[in-house]
Amino acid sequence: MDLSPPTRSRLLVLLVSLFALTYNLSDHFPNHHAVETPRTPVSAQEIQATCQAIKSLPGPSPFFLKREVSDRFEVGTNSTLITNATILTGKGNETHTLHGDLYLDKGILKAIGSLSHLARANIFNLTVINANGAWVTPGLVDLHTHLGLISSPFMAGGQTFIVKLRPTSEGSPLSMVVEPPYNLNGSMDDGSTRWRHLQQACGETPSEYGNTRPDAIWALRSAYAEARNIRAEQDAYCQKVEAGLWDSLGPFPENLRFESLVDVLRGKVKVAAQCQGAVDIDALVRLTNEFEFPVASIQHASEAWLVPELVNRTWGGPPSIALFATNHRSDLNSYRGSEFAPRVLVDEGIPVVMKSAHPVVNSRYLLQEAQRANYYGLPPHLALASITSVPAAALGLDHRIGVLQEGADADVVMWDSNPLQVGATPVHVWIDGKLQIPLPPRSDRDWPINVGVGKEGEEWRRFPSVPDWEKERKQAIEWEGLPPLTARKQSGNIVFVNVREVWSKGTDGKLQEVHRSDSNLVNVAVRGGRIVCVGACSMDALDADEYVDLDGGSVVPGMMSTGTPLGLEEIRNEPSTGDGAPFDAFTERIPAILNDPGAMASAMDALMFGTRNSLTAYRSGVTSATVSLTKPLSLTGSSNVIAGVSTTFSTGSAHAMERGAIIQKFTALHVAIHRSDPFSRKRQASVSSQIAGLRRLLSGWENQETETGKWFKRAAEGVVPLVIDVGNADIMATLLILKAEIENQLGSRMRMVFSGAAEAHILAKEIRDANVGVILDAKPVVGVWDNRRTLAGPPLTNDTTLSVLFREGVKVGLQSREAQDVRNMHFDLAWAMLASNGVISKTEAFALVSTNLEDLLGVTTDRIGDLVAYAGGGPFETSSKAVAVISAQRSQVDVF
Repeated sequence: MDLSPPTRSRLLVLLVSLFALTYNLSDHFPNHHAVETPRTPVSAQEIQATCQAIKSLPGPSPFFLKREVSDRFEVGTNSTLITNATILTGKGNETHTLHGDLYLDKGILKAIGSLSHLARANIFNLTVINANGAWVTPGLVDLHTHLGLISSPFMAGGQTFIVKLRPTSEGSPLSMVVEPPYNLNGSMDDGSTRWRHLQQACGETPSEYGNTRPDAIWALRSAYAEARNIRAEQDAYCQKVEAGLWDSLGPFPENLRFESLVDVLRGKVKVAAQCQGAVDIDALVRLTNEFEFPVASIQHASEAWLVPELVNRTWGGPPSIALFATNHRSDLNSYRGSEFAPRVLVDEGIPVVMKSAHPVVNSRYLLQEAQRANYYGLPPHLALASITSVPAAALGLDHRIGVLQEGADADVVMWDSNPLQVGATPVHVWIDGKLQIPLPPRSDRDWPINVGVGKEGEEWRRFPSVPDWEKERKQAIEWEGLPPLTARKQSGNIVFVNVREVWSKGTDGKLQEVHRSDSNLVNVAVRGGRIVCVGACSMDALDADEYVDLDGGSVVPGMMSTGTPLGLEEIRNEPSTGDGAPFDAFTERIPAILNDPGAMASAMDALMFGTRNSLTAYRSGVTSATVSLTKPLSLTGSSNVIAGVSTTFSTGSAHAMERGAIIQKFTALHVAIHRSDPFSRKRQASVSSQIAGLRRLLSGWENQETETGKWFKRAAEGVVPLVIDVGNADIMATLLILKAEIENQLGSRMRMVFSGAAEAHILAKEIRDANVGVILDAKPVVGVWDNRRTLAGPPLTNDTTLSVLFREGVKVGLQSREAQDVRNMHFDLAWAMLASNGVISKTEAFALVSTNLEDLLGVTTDRIGDLVAYAGGGPFETSSKAVAVISAQRSQVDVF
């Protein structure tokens, strides 16, 4: 209707009049049909969204597995078809495998099964790879690692994030995060709620920061109580919102200090609790039931296997237990940790995860944790699940990582052998469908990289055979983690039957094969700790007090350990169980009572026999150890420059006065030349000062009546080896120049040995020409700057530092760094041999931990006479375990 201006004006006046009338009537008659309308705040919509959000539970959207493009897809990435593969899906810990194909496209695993039609289809930018039956698994998942923080980081609690180790086109750390909060990087909201992750500690870990164990759990209880109060206030607030009671509302109740714990109570956070001891796990379980929140995983849970019923009482169901395979006894809480823990826990229905806690175990060797767990009884499919689907589930991410299913992220690994075989190496690695391994060609890198050398046989494709540990596992449970480790001593006649191979040391100290035949198994008769017959033995020799069936096993010389504090301490991080801190002549005033400027000390004076690390090493075939007071660079601090004189002892002896316990009182002189330790709080000498001091001592300027003067004179003259712990090639070059200088000055030939020597390959020819030996860490670890140029080996480099030195003719030995890791020498030895790409044979590899070490360290070879009997195979095979040590020195056989 068209209204003329006068009409519109009259209408406006009428409306104003009516409004005034209504206003006046309401003033005079306030209760006359009046209704109070609540005032809705401007922020009502935001408040309602907040109240709705706190009720939402995390998880993928119902359409996640139907997505066409991954949120992590890198534009320009080819599609990939992997054909003819042996596929371990990982979903649901399935035991069966699938022989077929996988199709990766746009960062997603689009199809799995029989996909030969895709190879014939005209798909743009499709890369086809024939696996030729090789094993293909999901990408590995490390549930507990500090990788990427610093090279060797400190460890502390807080919110955590999951990252993929793939360089992105953006190049930022944030772009590596998997499922970050939507408001963190502007990622598209698909309607789902994403998990948050919280690391919290109990027991000893937080008590290190000034509190006691009760203080730690009280602090958690107090914090959760406050969080529960805040949750209740929020719920009450939102009830008013739902009822439309806006007038009585204030600001939404929240406290940033406790907001993550409020979300824990709402079931929005995956809690990873770092609790080792049973007493701390008990406190945690009580806490979960008091405040009714689940725990996703308990990490470093060394004693969880001793209390499985307790773990199963956790509110919401048992958490995953994240463990090391054998890395126990570093502190009191892990002292009762066991290699049998993974098997015991899964038998009780508790999920098990193997983790690295990098740099405690180099994250690169996560697969080896699963291999060792399998060796000690964890079934194969659960061992592989422990580094794929189980940790992914603990993170709430098993819809996208740790599994091979349609719709999951295209994280795939193709192996050169069965992943549980020692030495298994990735041939190809895809992350989000983008090829990461092999690395692209580069001018400074060998190309192509050879992977799988020495693993061509069909046996490498099968799951490895492992020993039966049921008796030992039951005994460990019976003794609550501390079963007796002493051997049964047999001084009479003993015959080992069904022996496949026998090695011994010749008169020249070198290894030699006495017998080897897969078809002709023989007997080995021992009398008084000495072999009297191999093969065709007389009836008299076969008349024995005991017969031991080796079931196709071996009798070989015992291995030797060096580089660790084995026998010098019981528990690394418990000072009362070790030797204590020696004086540092470069930074401290030496007490006059020592009357020695270098505070020279002998490891023999600090020896402790019967430690659990020594006895487990002995029971694993490592029958002797040369130990010094050298400490490698680590979180516990660095070594003194002058690290004293080493000693060599029998790992199986009960005390120092037992026959054969001390093999050699004084072995070699040890020093350490390193750059400043980033974790040490004490003042440290510069590298130039350390070299200057070493030059002066070797030149004979110190009074030779003192212990320091006497031992450095012997080292300068070549009477004893001078073992120098050093990693950097530049420092090694300086030391080689110094060696020539001293030799020209004195007319002597020094027996210099580099220990650690991560970058020794750079100077391989110069080290050989200087007649210097090298003792390498069995597995390369880039923990500090000076080790950064080590050679990792396949699939990153064709060579390892070991293979380069070996080819150049340098005498090399291998060492461990942690006392609790000595027992794994046979695993590390097999890995090192296979990583050499065929350069090193079995006999040559075994010399790395026996005769080569003895020569390098100056140990008299005829006094290392122990032989080890392995049942089920040899020291390089996962089917075998040591069952006896034959000791001529002690005229007896120790039977395990």
